[in-house]
Parts: sequence; C-alpha cells; structure tokens
Amino acid sequence: MRIHILGICGTFMGSLALLARSLGHSVEGSDSAVYPPMSTQLAAAGIHLCDGYRAEHLQPHPDLVIIGNAMSRGNPAVEYVLDQGIDYISGPAWLEQAVLRGRHVIAIAGTHGKTTTTSMVAWILERAGLAPGYLIGGVPLGFAGSASLGQGAHFVVEADEYDTAFFDKRSKFVHYRPRTLLINNIEYDHADIFPDLAAIETQFHHLLRIVPSSGLILHPGADATVDAVLARGSWSRRQSLGMTAAQDWSIGAVAEDGSHFEICFQGRSVGSLQSPLSGAHNRMNALAALAVAVDAGVASDVALAALASFPGVKRRLELLGTPGGIAVYDDFAHHPTAIHATLQGLRQKVGAGPRIIAVIEPRSNTMRMGVHQASLSAAVAAADHVFWYQPEHLAWDLGASVGQDQRSEVVASVDDLIDRLQAMLRRGDQVLIMSNGGFAGLHQRLLQRLSQAK
Repeated sequence: MRIHILGICGTFMGSLALLARSLGHSVEGSDSAVYPPMSTQLAAAGIHLCDGYRAEHLQPHPDLVIIGNAMSRGNPAVEYVLDQGIDYISGPAWLEQAVLRGRHVIAIAGTHGKTTTTSMVAWILERAGLAPGYLIGGVPLGFAGSASLGQGAHFVVEADEYDTAFFDKRSKFVHYRPRTLLINNIEYDHADIFPDLAAIETQFHHLLRIVPSSGLILHPGADATVDAVLARGSWSRRQSLGMTAAQDWSIGAVAEDGSHFEICFQGRSVGSLQSPLSGAHNRMNALAALAVAVDAGVASDVALAALASFPGVKRRLELLGTPGGIAVYDDFAHHPTAIHATLQGLRQKVGAGPRIIAVIEPRSNTMRMGVHQASLSAAVAAADHVFWYQPEHLAWDLGASVGQDQRSEVVASVDDLIDRLQAMLRRGDQVLIMSNGGFAGLHQRLLQRLSQAK
C-alpha cells in the first residue's frame, strides 16, 4: 500500500511513518516545518519528504492518506483529499487498527514526563528480553528510532491528550485501548483546544473507562486533579505512586546530590537506583517505569539494572557540547512546570557553584496565548540569568510579565540573542536552551560561535 502522511515531521506522525514502513508499506509525506531530529530520522529511513501541502504531492493518488491533527480545513492537501475522494484516516485510528490490535498496550499519559517515561519502559522491556513494540513522541537514545513494531506481546505508546484530527476531536489516547495505563500527572495545557482543566479531566475520564477490569491503572497518590478524575469512575486494578510510604510505589532515601535513591513497594525496599538522569521529576519517571515493568513481568532487580543504563532522550536536558568549557544543553520544556523541574534538575546536577543561563522560547500554543504568563518568573527560580525570546505574533506582553525580575532579559532577535550570550558567557557556565521547536537553529549557531571564540 502507498501511504501519504500529512504533517509527517511531527513527533507522533513521524513515528507512524516508521511503523508503516516496517509493515512493508511505501511511505511518503508532506510538511511545512521540517527540522531535526525527526526530519533526519525519516531521511535515514528512506522516507521521502515533500515541502508544503500542494495537491501535486498527492498525484498519483496514494492508497491512503493519514492526516495529522495539525491539519485543518482550508489546507490545500486536505481539500484535495476530500474533493478527490481519496481514502483517509487519523493517525491514532490507523495506529490502533494496523499495529495495536492483539497487543498488550501500555499507555503512558499525563501532561509531563510522557516521552522520558515511555522511553524508560521500552528500554526496560527491551533489556529484559521482551522485545516490545513502542511509539515514542521524541527520539530516544539507545534505540534505532522513535518507533518499532517489536516481536513481543507488549506495545508501549506515548499517549497524548491532544485531539485526534479535524474530523475527530477526541483525545488521541482513547484510540489505544490500553491494558496498562500510567497517568503521570494532569495539568492545564493545550489552551488552543481545551477551554479549561475540567475539559482535560473529562478526556482522562474517557480513557479510564476503556481500561479493562483485569488491567492496571498506575497514578500519583494525593494528587487532587488525578483524584478527581478517578472519583468519576475507574473499574480496574489501581496502584499509586509518590514520595512517601503511603503510596504503593514510593521513593525512599535519596542521596544529597540526587544521584541515587531507594525504591519501595508497599513500604519495603525493592532496591536502589544509580540514575543517569537528574531531578525529582526524573526520579518519579523512573519509579513509574519500574512499576509498569514489574507488572509486565520483569523482575525488579532486572528493571533497576536496565534503568541504571538508560541513555536518555534527545532534547531532554541533552548536552550538545562544551565549547570553551561552557556546557550547552537542549531541552523540550515549554510549560512552567516542566521549565521549573528541568532547571531544578540541572541545579541539583551541577551544584551551587556554576551559573545557569536559561534561554526560553515561549512557542507552544498555550504559551503564545499567555495562559501561563503569571507563572513564568517562579518557574525560572533556579537560573542565574534568563533570556526570554519574544517571537512574532505573541498575544501578550512578555516584557511586562518577566520584566520585574532583575535576572531576565527579553530579546526579539535570535542574532541579538547569540551576541548577548557570547558576550556574557564564561568557562563553567551552564546554558539551558528550552523550546519545543527548532528555535531558528540557535543551538548549533551558538555552539559554532562559542567554538570559534575559543
């Protein structure tokens, strides 16, 4: 079958492309925002990319068009598909029909931590010899790509609450029919499609309704929002996660620098983890991944050993280089909670001495709408200096929101931003660039400038 994917360079749709290719289909796709790491991953897999959404990209007609949720009516390719009567489907529906049926689906859901935790679970199951399939909304290190069919019974999927397609406004995750469901957390996000937190809670309630009674729901304990969703109805086994022994799975003693910590089940230690990742949020991610793996039949000592060798995920506090002794990191954080957690994790990792310079692009739809503007200054408390990039068409005054913070600067040009960074940086500094997009190539341009200055 010849499949054309509209919006192929999104992390989810790009992963679908890899799965479809593995199933033996001829795969190509169109997109208007092509940047690494997904573009390079698709090119390496031999998948042809078309620039833009022109009707001629769909000539001759493919057998099936998979339409991404970023597509809307009025898009030339969408209009051509509808006018010509070409067969089409949403990405999540195709995934369920073509890949997930007959598998034990492990769905990793929540506002934060999905990509890292999904990668951790897939890594543990792979190291334990279970040969899982997986689909990850990012590019995990240590794997050949962001998605694999696998040969085992389990399929691990990053379960996003964003809507499915312009013709299906349910959350993606309701298509996946999980037998094991992890809810990491629930916060307000995606303000472009959800009017309030209650609307998101309703989608998670729908998700709970399709987990079988023999399945398992893992969730944070003592979390008011998650508790409210669970109170609306759950019909499955449940286990709670948290920082205290009151939860089924918990974090025990933690080293001062956070480098290793104890994991307990029902108050008893199952072992300690020397984690390669930093931050309290990653401790919770590891705890959740271990709980999922144990339920899948992996011995706790095997799971702990696998987690100790977990290589991480691209764009999750990824160290890009250290030109002139200046560490430059890339991170996907774009929500105040994630920004705060990432900065705190880096601070714990490097200690009190080095300066942390945060560079933040408020690029997500929610950030562009200004929903979280009141939380921004508190989110960067662990940074010594913050550069906020002012993109075009921002719906609110970024300077007015962060301008009272003496550590903050608002910059409207990437060229100017690079100049200012080069002027202030010195050996030992930690530069953390946070954006959910390509940031106009800032990362590599800064590395090149700093390398030339050595």
